[in-house]
Amino acid sequence: MNRILLVVNLAALAGITAAAQRLERINPSGLSSPQAYTHVVKAGKVVFIAGQVGAGANGKIAGPGMKEQTEQALKNLQTVLVSQGLDFSHVAKTTIYTTNVTEFRSPEVTEVRSRYFGQNRPASTLVQIVQLASPEYKIEIEAIAVAP
Repeated sequence: MNRILLVVNLAALAGITAAAQRLERINPSGLSSPQAYTHVVKAGKVVFIAGQVGAGANGKIAGPGMKEQTEQALKNLQTVLVSQGLDFSHVAKTTIYTTNVTEFRSPEVTEVRSRYFGQNRPASTLVQIVQLASPEYKIEIEAIAVAP
């Protein structure tokens, strides 16, 4: 009898694990239509969000400055979150790639970021790189959110 219960429990656990591994790929409206990646991959309650840059759905860059591009990248991130019934309070982790850490740390950019995240500051990694996918891009923000 104990062996039967063990087998049933193991089978149930395997089913839960398999269900948790199912991935859902989503490209929300209001963002660009990527050809080589997906904006959102959901695995259960965990939402992985591809890097969002300072360009709108039409591909037009918000402006040459870090502040404008950060604002647009966060608007794009907000579009993704809202499409999944989430908001910035659900963001657990961000990774921010920038071509200039000094510009990113300016008071103007900090204010933009604070408007979106408020007191819901996620774990965050900031990385300076030489260039992003397009030479005009100054910032790219990827995120991991957790649905309730």
